[in-house]
Amino acid sequence: MAETPAEPQIDCELQPLSNTLSEPQPQLYPLSEPQPLTQHDTLPQPLPQLLPQPQPDTLPEPQLLPQPDTLPQPLPQPLPQPDTLPEPLPQPDTLPEPQPQSEEEVKPWVWTRHRRPLLFLLGSSFCASILGLAYYSQQHLPPESTPPASPPCTSPACQRAAARLSVSVDPFSQPCDYFLFACGSEDASLSTRGRQRGKGVPLHPQGHKSREAEKERRRGRKERETDTDRREKAPADRMPDRQTALLLTMREILEAEDRSIPGNSAKQKACMFYRSCMDTGPTETAGPEPFLRLVHKLGGWAVSGRWNQTNFNSTLSLLMRDYATFPFFSVYVGKDPNDTQADKRYIQIDQPDFQIPIEWSSKTQKSKANTQILRPFLASYQRLLALLGFPSSSTGLHVGLFISLSSELAVAASPLQHRLQQGLLYQRITIKELQVRVYVYTLSPAIDWLGCLQATFHPHPVSQSDHVLLHNLPYIVHMSRIIDKWLNKHELSGSGPLHTFMVLSLLHTVIPALDSRFTQTERHFSLALGTTGEDVPRWRQCVLQTEKGFDTVLTHLLRETTAYTEAEELIQNIYSSIKSKLPDLRWRDEETRMSVLNKIRSLTPRLSTKNYIFSEAELNQLYSKVTIDEQNYFSNYIQSLSLQHQRPSKLFSQTEGDDIWSITPFLSGNELVFPMGMFVQPLFHPTYPRAVNFGVLGSLMAKDILHLLLPNIHSQSVSPRSIGECVWSQYLGVTEGPGRVGAFSLSPAQQQEMWVQYSALQIALQAYNQSLKKYPGDSSLSGLSHTHLFLTSFTQINCDSDPYHEFMPFEPSFLVTVICGYSDLCPMTLTCPNKPQQHLLGTC
Repeated sequence: MAETPAEPQIDCELQPLSNTLSEPQPQLYPLSEPQPLTQHDTLPQPLPQLLPQPQPDTLPEPQLLPQPDTLPQPLPQPLPQPDTLPEPLPQPDTLPEPQPQSEEEVKPWVWTRHRRPLLFLLGSSFCASILGLAYYSQQHLPPESTPPASPPCTSPACQRAAARLSVSVDPFSQPCDYFLFACGSEDASLSTRGRQRGKGVPLHPQGHKSREAEKERRRGRKERETDTDRREKAPADRMPDRQTALLLTMREILEAEDRSIPGNSAKQKACMFYRSCMDTGPTETAGPEPFLRLVHKLGGWAVSGRWNQTNFNSTLSLLMRDYATFPFFSVYVGKDPNDTQADKRYIQIDQPDFQIPIEWSSKTQKSKANTQILRPFLASYQRLLALLGFPSSSTGLHVGLFISLSSELAVAASPLQHRLQQGLLYQRITIKELQVRVYVYTLSPAIDWLGCLQATFHPHPVSQSDHVLLHNLPYIVHMSRIIDKWLNKHELSGSGPLHTFMVLSLLHTVIPALDSRFTQTERHFSLALGTTGEDVPRWRQCVLQTEKGFDTVLTHLLRETTAYTEAEELIQNIYSSIKSKLPDLRWRDEETRMSVLNKIRSLTPRLSTKNYIFSEAELNQLYSKVTIDEQNYFSNYIQSLSLQHQRPSKLFSQTEGDDIWSITPFLSGNELVFPMGMFVQPLFHPTYPRAVNFGVLGSLMAKDILHLLLPNIHSQSVSPRSIGECVWSQYLGVTEGPGRVGAFSLSPAQQQEMWVQYSALQIALQAYNQSLKKYPGDSSLSGLSHTHLFLTSFTQINCDSDPYHEFMPFEPSFLVTVICGYSDLCPMTLTCPNKPQQHLLGTC
């Protein structure tokens, strides 16, 4: 294969895509985008069979085409660069007129005698010339002059994608302004993009206010969006973030289900549950009565004056088993990161999510209730009790005891970072040892650990010899002492503070299923705390709540819509491109290089399909005892709570991350697993042109893999630094002029992220070219095809869909400008008429 001439270099390592493979690979050019000439290519031979030659027995005819000796000949030497290539043959409408001949050369008798043959030959010659010129033009016109020859995609999914493209700006029609919008800029939309030069250009990293605070503020603004009919939070020309895309897919599945299906099927029950959640009318009409009836089933409570003195451990076990409520400690199932058995999962016991706001003192190494917000906290619970029908005059004592007990429990709670530093996470212990140790410290078995855990995970067997993982043993001991103390306060035995604490914890759990006055009260308290009161769209709440009880059903439905063949092809192409690219990096040493490459080569990428798949009959049997009433969402909600811990086969054997809401790849042993939740619209669809799938999801997947497998690449290779600085110099050259190149430096995290995102785009483009070589018949969309469509689709990815976007000082779509600054793969050169192009310093 002919070698590609070396590009001019600066202190950057990444080469054009044709040089990133470990072995030379032929460059791929789509059918609708002809190959540019290289140094060792030659122009095609003339096409004599299309150009009629004059016959010896006829008169010479007027020459409408250049003589054969004037046509381009094959050149023995390498051709000049594309900008110096000879001009193509003139078009038919610009052909030179034939020169008039003198009277002596054209005799009337000759013209008369040969008029018909001459006319015939002239017509034939002209037609052949047109055909030859058309063929030559088709083969040698620049790519930007060639209309896409690919067939258009007309599927419903493509029609929606085309609608989004129709309102977006083609980056190749407005190259100067399109890429200058920064990810952190506010109010960025189609109308403001390209007008961010003043406030969108990032400052020196030290001049930024906290990006995390900015991230939280933007998230708060998004969550206040109240238009529940709006299907995407991103502008019309942008992709939603991946989590939103998955939720929207689930919404469509639940809303499209045929209601004619018998209501006893698991699928129909899941859809009925979702519809009962969306229909708020019956919930508003019911008011607090559903919760009051539930409290009565639990034996009442002292707040109402009717309480039958229920047993503490019996009530606690019931709340944990049937209502997913954990008043004093939280329980869940998960992996031990220190366990070599990748699929082994353990019961984990942690401190609860406290309802009372607490603050951590680094000086005393203790938590305490925030006194400044105790008053709004008190007012909030008085309001909730008033909504239940109990006036504040009769609830002051109970709310006061609730706050006092909450404050005492919170003292031993500690933030995650402190527990990590103190080694308090993942402490393995048997249930019997836990019971004995707590008893030794407290001299009182306040909590029946075995009984509570057996009730929670019934019918999964739990024994004293089973191991559990503790995440804050000091809190567990402290909590047991507090519970024992309050159980033995005989003066409070009639008011039942511990029972009231548990019932109010249950109220907190079921508020989403009560009327809007309860949710508004919670929101007002969140505002009093200084946090954002989330106003999540109703459809989003309902999809998430449906998943809690019907996750197995939704997983089944998602599997039915997943295009396995196309998804697997995308996975294999992207991973193959990554493996071919990494050897060309500049590593710190050979040992590091071989360690990374061996790790990459040892992994097997696959789509997440290995978990046990329930048949429809098994699903129906699993949910046979569930009864859904579309007019009683509270009852449906309570059933979904009890279903959450009744999936023992799923809870204790499921691979971590391999669940319905996973949207990024993860490692499982020697496998790199890609969850099905990644392959949803509008990020991916089997009918999309491959250019869209590779440009959008392919580039996201490449970033995910690089982040997962090379989390500290900056310490292993010098490439992230040099490439990051190169790309950053290009950006400063465009936004501030060549004189500002290198004016600011990047942090190591920013250099690494810039390398990751730039490399991911190159990887996805290289993978697409390899796929196009194998399947050249890729379709088009909105008149765009192949590389043009790939890059345009890439620019639609929303900044917020990337969890690492805080390290990117500009919108990732600017990377298209960098690639097109040197690559001949782009449909046209990205040049700005009013700006000099000296800022394009060369290959990054």
